[in-house]
Amino acid sequence: MKKLAYTFVLLFAASIIFTGCRENKSTGEKVEDAVEETADDVEDAVEDVEDELEK
Repeated sequence: MKKLAYTFVLLFAASIIFTGCRENKSTGEKVEDAVEETADDVEDAVEDVEDELEK
């Protein structure tokens, strides 16, 4: 469970770090995009964990 929490934190941090600054978006749009990317990453991580638990 601890590893799963660390994975979520790592994915969240990575999504914030790698969010590009090329477009002139408002702060709200940037936050919304980061949240969506993080949600997608979390879903992928959960699926990976579920797959490993099934094995």
